[in-house]
Amino acid sequence: MANDSKTWRCGKYELSFDRPRIMGVLNVTPDSMSDGGEHFDQDAAIEYGLAMLDAGADIIDVGGESTRPGFTPVNPDEEARRVLPVVRALAKEGAIVSIDTRHVAVAKAAVRCGASIVNDVTGFTDPKMVEFVKTSTCGVIVVHAGEVAAPARTHATVQLDTSAAAFVAEKAREAAVEAAREAEKPARRRRGKLLGEPKVEAKLPGGVVQPSLPLGESEPAPESEPETPAAEQAAPAAAAPETVSAAAEAAPEPSDHLAAMMRRSARREEAYVPTSQLRRFTLPDSAPIMRRVMGFLSDQARTLIHAGVSRDRICIDPGPGFGKTANEDIVIQRETAKMASLGYPLMCAVSRKRFVGAVSGVTQAAARDAATFGVCLGAIQAGANIVRVHDVAGFAQFLNGYWAVAEPQPRRAFVAVGSNLGHRCDNIRAARNMIAEIPLTCVSNCSRIYESEPAYETRQDTFANAIIEIKTELAPLVLLDELMKIEAELGRDRSKKAKANGPRTIDLDLLWMDGETHGGKKLRLPHPLIGERDFVLVPLEDLMHDPARFFRYNGVEVKEPEDRVGHIVGELGRM
Repeated sequence: MANDSKTWRCGKYELSFDRPRIMGVLNVTPDSMSDGGEHFDQDAAIEYGLAMLDAGADIIDVGGESTRPGFTPVNPDEEARRVLPVVRALAKEGAIVSIDTRHVAVAKAAVRCGASIVNDVTGFTDPKMVEFVKTSTCGVIVVHAGEVAAPARTHATVQLDTSAAAFVAEKAREAAVEAAREAEKPARRRRGKLLGEPKVEAKLPGGVVQPSLPLGESEPAPESEPETPAAEQAAPAAAAPETVSAAAEAAPEPSDHLAAMMRRSARREEAYVPTSQLRRFTLPDSAPIMRRVMGFLSDQARTLIHAGVSRDRICIDPGPGFGKTANEDIVIQRETAKMASLGYPLMCAVSRKRFVGAVSGVTQAAARDAATFGVCLGAIQAGANIVRVHDVAGFAQFLNGYWAVAEPQPRRAFVAVGSNLGHRCDNIRAARNMIAEIPLTCVSNCSRIYESEPAYETRQDTFANAIIEIKTELAPLVLLDELMKIEAELGRDRSKKAKANGPRTIDLDLLWMDGETHGGKKLRLPHPLIGERDFVLVPLEDLMHDPARFFRYNGVEVKEPEDRVGHIVGELGRM
């Protein structure tokens, strides 16, 4: 749980799990389970994604195809048209973007547009998807979307006969069956193969066997459904430069295995259970269910590793709701600790699922957020690292409250302080004292106060600048709100009429926090302008050895001294 040693490399980002990470759900679809159509417009989707970042999301998961029960498969070209502008806009704002897709062509285009994670609901059972992620640096999420119930066994009616002749005949039948088995001598199944899976023939380069997803037998397509014209399968390339060519990648099969499985799952969930099938226990046995789920996740993770994907890029997700009944989902969630023991970052993606409604008694999917938070808390306590939720603002508030009490976790951060109005040094000292009064925060060190040339807006007085090193147990966005309160109390004008880089009594910038990467309009971590600001890098030399090297290691581009802005011109004393 706290201080989890796992890390997850996702392209240029690296996520640590000393604190649970929040993935916000962004469905750019007209028919999603709980928010279908709300963010189908691209501008609305982008705005909502940025709002989730500002509310506390660490990752935004963008999807263009609903996979709810009874969903209609979406052509890859249409899916790409929906998601690519959204992915590009969010990535431009520094967001860690996940593309939720089962189509390799969409995944390729999204990564080119800035996505850092590929979230494949079919668990990378498509060799083409494996081949693609092998050649990229993106993070991957292996999802189990399959049925976990053991195959039903049929029993013949037995007529009891106690005669000696019947006994001899039964023994003869047993001997004949045994002889037939010896004659066949079937090949022993390889260890780790999932029960009930068909023989797999797909192989990856290097001889790696690619398991199939445990979706069961697909349903035949209705005879009355006309074939989709080829012209409707692909959008013209000129209409959208990133649109995937239908000739380049195959469209969904006429009989879609995932869609068929989800239809069966919904019917199985709603089916009436006759009295002859009533169970003796409240839940099914966990052992066969977890053998299927954990076996598949382990096999797929190993397949990716053998294909060339580094282990620290892989995250696993048991796929709640995908082919599973409420009882089966509860069994799987109760075994979160076992799944976490596999050693990969573990996703809890239960938000507003049917089983959450079943245990909470809430019928409407959009009203299940409170119950979702409860299930997520149980998963976090058992070792889940990432929670995928619709209500980011609510869950961030919930998690911050819980974490402050349950997990003492002071982390180092740096705050830049500047002033060029009034008594500049007194303003900086007053800000330091007020920062020390922020809840769950203390000031651990301060640089000297330096004088610097104005940056960006050069026609103004010189600045006094310093860096304050703090330790805090607050989440980054909560800490930022506290810093903004101090600015307001000391007379900082942040109205629209004030120049963004103009004169100010005080300016507080959160530069960096241990283990935090964040994007959005409200806060970027690390601060994107650290590497070009001389009035930040020089004071930092009082607090650490070689700050330029430190920030370069953390992925920040640092310019040479002569190419920076706001050069230091003198020293004004100690804090």
